[in-house]
Parts: sequence; structure tokens; C-alpha cells
Amino acid sequence: MITDTLDPVAPPAQKRCNLLLHCGSSAVSRGELAQVKTPKATSTWQPIPHLTLLQVVEKALLERGFTIVEQAHGLTHDQSRYFGLLQVVNHHPGHQTHKVVGVRNSHDQSFSAGVVAGSQVLVCSNLSFAGEIAVARKHTPRILHDLPRMTHDAIVGLTRYWSQHEQRIARYQQVRIADVRAHDLVIRAVDHGVMANSYIPKVLQEYREPRHREFKPRTVWSLQNAFTEVFKGRVDLLPERSARLHQLLDYEVGLN
Repeated sequence: MITDTLDPVAPPAQKRCNLLLHCGSSAVSRGELAQVKTPKATSTWQPIPHLTLLQVVEKALLERGFTIVEQAHGLTHDQSRYFGLLQVVNHHPGHQTHKVVGVRNSHDQSFSAGVVAGSQVLVCSNLSFAGEIAVARKHTPRILHDLPRMTHDAIVGLTRYWSQHEQRIARYQQVRIADVRAHDLVIRAVDHGVMANSYIPKVLQEYREPRHREFKPRTVWSLQNAFTEVFKGRVDLLPERSARLHQLLDYEVGLN
């Protein structure tokens, strides 16, 4: 697992909530992120610096009244792919989770520049993301012109997501679940594209013997956190996994 904070030289004791990134990525500071070279543009493809996307997102968050309290940044594939996490707070913080924004960019045409809303469970640092990428902008010539407006609109939408997600958590905590049903949902998660078969024993073990006492009650909330505990460190895959898992569990608790 890799972590970083707003201050890249801060000692470990000053780190707040241990934001987790992809196990195979290299943790970098903002200064190191700024040093990544951006490939030359073509007539149809306009890559943008990783730091530029981050700054656009930061500006939009600040304009909407959010305060960024922690950051983590990672690079993979020879620095061509970037994923960052921003922990944010506003005047109405949730009691169950931290609010998190995921930022991603690529210099190898593997995916669009994107922003996604997420949340982090306070007790265990587990992450989950919204069902859809809030911004997904291809690297075409007008990207720098369109990105600020699109990001601003997305941040407005993120506030709605976080409100809905708090309601989801409350519902998951209310719905108790029998072990037989929990086991069935773990298998269905494979069919639903949430994870591969190899994750089944890990999720079941985490559900049966949760490492955090908050998840000992037999509820859908405990089951969700069994999944996210196992998925720790693969933040690059979490947006898609979270969307599918939420769809499965929302149906289980009657939210669809």
C-alpha cells in the first residue's frame, strides 16, 4: 500500500487517514508529479499534464466550498498513467465516511481524463466509488477548453452523490443478513463482474471473521466492507468494482 499527504516531507505521524492507492504504482509527491513529461500532441490527440488535471479539480472543489485535507498520488506504466485521491471536507461532513475524489489521467491513450466521487470508511480506510465516472473527457484538441466547465459541473453532482451514499450506508446498516444469503451474494458478485473467482475465499474469510469489530454485526454493511477490505490497494479498479457491487447490494436492500 502507498500513501502520501499534502506535505510530501511530513513525517508519518502527521498523516491523517492513510489513503490507499494501487499496489503496483509508485507513490509521488506533487513536486514529482509536476516533473512528469507530457507527450507531444498530434492533430487529433491532446495529452495534458497530470498536474494540470489535478489543479483543475482542486480549483473546482475550492470554488464549491470544499477543503482538501489530504492527497495521495500514484503513477504506473512508466509514469504514463496517473491516479490521485483527494480527501475533502465541507460544512456538512458525514459521520460514517470521509469524502474522497478520485482523479485519473493517461499519456498512453489507455483511458480518458476522469474525476469520480468516492468515500472512505473511517475505521478501516476502505474506499468505494460512485457508480459512474463524474467526468470522462477524451484527450482531443479542445480538452483544456472544456475541462474546467465539465469539472465544475461534476463537482456539483458529487455533492448529490455523497448525500445519496450516506443514505445507502444507513440502509446497509439496517438490513440484517443470514450467512447463507451472504455466501450467495459473494458468489453472485462473481457473476455480476465485481471480482474474479479467486477473491471468493478472501471475501468470505473477511466476512466471517472481520478484522474490525464495527463489522461483526451480520448486516449488508458488514458484507460490503468485507469486499472493500479485500479490494484495498487496487484503487485503479475500484470505480468499476464499486458500481457493480453497489448495484448488487442496492437491489438486496430494496434501493433500486
